[in-house]
Amino acid sequence: MNIIKTYKNPILVALVSIVLYLGFAYNLERSEFIKLICLYAALFITSYLFIEKYLSRHQLRFWVLASIGIIFRLAFIVSIPNLSQDFYRFLWDGRLLIQGFSPYLFTPTNSSAFAVTIAQAQELIEGMGALNASHFSNYPPVNQLFFAIAGLFAGKSILGSVIVLRMVIILADVGILYFGKMVLEQLNLPVKNIFWYFLSPFIIIELTGNLHFEGVMLFFFVWALFLLFKKKWFWAAVLIGLSISVKLLPLLFLPLFFRWFLNKEVSTALNLTSLLKFYSIIGATILITFLPFLSSDFIQNFAATIGLWFQNFEFNASVYYIIRWIGFQVVGWNIIETVGKILPMIVVLFILGLSFLKKNSTPQQLITSMLFAVSFYFLLSTTVHPWYVATPLILSVFTNYKFPLVWSLVVFLSYSAYGKEGFDENLWLVALEYFIVIGIAAWEFTRCKKYREKEKFLNY
Repeated sequence: MNIIKTYKNPILVALVSIVLYLGFAYNLERSEFIKLICLYAALFITSYLFIEKYLSRHQLRFWVLASIGIIFRLAFIVSIPNLSQDFYRFLWDGRLLIQGFSPYLFTPTNSSAFAVTIAQAQELIEGMGALNASHFSNYPPVNQLFFAIAGLFAGKSILGSVIVLRMVIILADVGILYFGKMVLEQLNLPVKNIFWYFLSPFIIIELTGNLHFEGVMLFFFVWALFLLFKKKWFWAAVLIGLSISVKLLPLLFLPLFFRWFLNKEVSTALNLTSLLKFYSIIGATILITFLPFLSSDFIQNFAATIGLWFQNFEFNASVYYIIRWIGFQVVGWNIIETVGKILPMIVVLFILGLSFLKKNSTPQQLITSMLFAVSFYFLLSTTVHPWYVATPLILSVFTNYKFPLVWSLVVFLSYSAYGKEGFDENLWLVALEYFIVIGIAAWEFTRCKKYREKEKFLNY
């Protein structure tokens, strides 16, 4: 009975959530899978209560929930990320950059041969791991800028650098909250939808907690969508270019703007010339950010490092794992090098199909196509880390599809791979994850298709 009363009180639930986040931040190791899942499931329930129950029933104001979301993030402020080692590489790249060395030309393992001196170098190399330390950086220039800011303000302290990066990510999430709310108002959708992102324990843990920069990328992109729907496509293009220079993922969406610019239902002022200018501005923005690093060695190293994600690395994949199993049965070895070249081509064809065959004449149609594009890309990817799901999650906020919300819950099953005995991926849990996600996505697609057909019939 006391538990029921507790869950009817938003203040008590907020306090419980803070305790759970503190436990996640300061009293959890990645190898403690059962503990991790239990904490995460409890946080998922509390976030649901805030959005679906307290926002309306207790009439909590928008700014109250926003403040709660910020407080949850601040619970991680002085913690060292415990689910990912990537931040050690972020600190290395930033400290290398402020000394005038390109992180695209030196790997951590060979930097000593070129008289490069990095504060806490051995600790950073051991933290990022031998695999990461043996490769050139694959983080685009705007991302590197934030790493350099951390190196500038806290270049001799790992915790200090972590705090700087964390504040950047929190500010980016606040920006997503602000512009996401305005996009929802443009689309005449419930404003509370943005809290499926802002109060999501997945977002708070993976971005604020583990310092992944998907949130910064998405901040620029959501801002760009807001301006695009306001018909301010010049500055939207600049922001999309910046978004790509944080993470390359938004490159997937560029073909989808084709029908938007050529559809007179959107605006009679948009045409092929506007589209070409739009793409040119995006390209120019990207080029300007990359310009300080451009060289033949940079192009070779960057392309080779990006290629590893398609032809070498494997984690939490779906369709690829099925193909890999078939490959072992047929030829007797892992065919990732061959499949890693073919699957991206299928993704490109799928996105081109969305670009030319779908109307994309309304903001929701455009964003829905983006959601389908990125989801299909991850479905065929050889590597899908949990934090990647941040992109389909924020896009789903502006649509009628909720399968990315479920995905943000079950993707944590992938952490079962990190046991006390080392890395050992549980393919049954991977199969369960994608069975649930694909099943719900298929059900939602069928439901929405029937709704559209019914609406079309009534209008007729």
